[in-house]
Amino acid sequence: MSDQATTQDTAQTTGQDAERAQDRPTNRSTTPTSSAFTEHIQAGWAEREQPLPAVRAAAAPAAAHRAAISALHPGVRLVVPAGGLKVRSNDTDYPFRPHPDFTYLTGWGSDAEPDSVLVLEPVDGGEGHEAVLYFRGPAGRGTTEFYANAAIGEFWVGPRPSLAHVAADLGLAARDLAELDDVFADGGDALVVTGADASVEAALTAANPDGDLLARDLSELRLVKDAWEVAEVQAAVDATARGFDDVIADLAEATAHERGERVVEGAFHRRARLDGNAVGYDTIAASGHHACYLHWTRNDGQVREGDLILLDAGVEVDSLYTADITRTLPISGTFTEVQRKVYEAVREAADAAFAIVRPGIVFKEVHAAAMEVIARRTAEWGLLPISADESLQPDQQLHRRWMVHGTSHHLGLDVHDCAAARRDFYHDGIVREGMVFTIEPGLYFQADDLTVPEELRGIGVRIEDDIVVTADGARNLSGAIPRTADEVEAWMREVRAR
Repeated sequence: MSDQATTQDTAQTTGQDAERAQDRPTNRSTTPTSSAFTEHIQAGWAEREQPLPAVRAAAAPAAAHRAAISALHPGVRLVVPAGGLKVRSNDTDYPFRPHPDFTYLTGWGSDAEPDSVLVLEPVDGGEGHEAVLYFRGPAGRGTTEFYANAAIGEFWVGPRPSLAHVAADLGLAARDLAELDDVFADGGDALVVTGADASVEAALTAANPDGDLLARDLSELRLVKDAWEVAEVQAAVDATARGFDDVIADLAEATAHERGERVVEGAFHRRARLDGNAVGYDTIAASGHHACYLHWTRNDGQVREGDLILLDAGVEVDSLYTADITRTLPISGTFTEVQRKVYEAVREAADAAFAIVRPGIVFKEVHAAAMEVIARRTAEWGLLPISADESLQPDQQLHRRWMVHGTSHHLGLDVHDCAAARRDFYHDGIVREGMVFTIEPGLYFQADDLTVPEELRGIGVRIEDDIVVTADGARNLSGAIPRTADEVEAWMREVRAR
């Protein structure tokens, strides 16, 4: 990592954005500041050809999304920031990922510029809003920013696109971020999405009493995906399937390494970066008894023959839509009798949940269908001190000892999508055509659980698929990834034979 350089000249930044962009340690700066150097580095640059791109496929869906939120808030200025860079350690930042509501309304995904802001301005004397995207355009070589500002300078992070380029790409009016202050000069009311960088919001408006209202409405709009969004999730699922193939191919290497879970994580991460933007969330590569920890992301354990490995992973594509898939694999390639029994019980629960999905049911009924199977199987195995019917009563739920999480969550621009939606629209909401969510039951018998037979201890199984609700049922977007115990064993043989 090169030393930082800073300067007082941050052309084409504004307000607190500029302050944050310069807020970097200066004690390691080695960039010359002499007038001779400045004159030398600013001269001798060729003109760049910047042909305008065709409008991207995300532009039309984003325009429809803007129209939908506009209709909910007539006459009110709507402000949706992309958010800014966040410090990881001292003078290094986390990779930038724009706020999902910003991406939903602009179509600007992994290539979005930090600190950008979408403003939907009410049309005077009419209905609807005019959409304008404000972002930091290129500074030009006549400033010192391009070589001396390590946060945003071109020498450090690469060139920024022109206003004309972004306007053509996204089908949106684009203006320089420096003009944003003028938008708020009238002191008019505005709804600002909360959850973006706090300093960006403060710079936009001093009062934002109803920002959560806008975030809520956007979350509820995002509950139903259009055809373009479903296709993006499908692309993420397909890339994830290739990542699972990569993991199976590398299992021999994983078993040979003392931290084999890291080998598994690395194999999947490589595919995520090759075929997408990144992973959609921290990969869970949980081998042996680690599979009983629901969010095991340390991934520092061994991968041993005879154990199971639970891989919960998803590729995020460049549009920022993500998959979320779990498969539990026998490391040797073959399930033991006990492992197969647990695995097939979990699959039965997943199938029961999938079977009831259709428009008109209540979302939480999906979970209830899976739990009925889990209760009956754990009772059948003698694990419950009461009957399955008794355990299924709301004041009992003893079978949940071995599955404490929910069965489903919405999926899209966030792995747990639409989190700001009201409960009446989410958990207690009616399932509608176009909704995309997971089905992911599991059974987790921890290694020190004395309530289960010793043969079950240390076995953790989860099967997770991503589905889309259709007009009369549902389609499993990840159905091509083997699911039954027999299919998984055949899949592993086929990949290892390549």
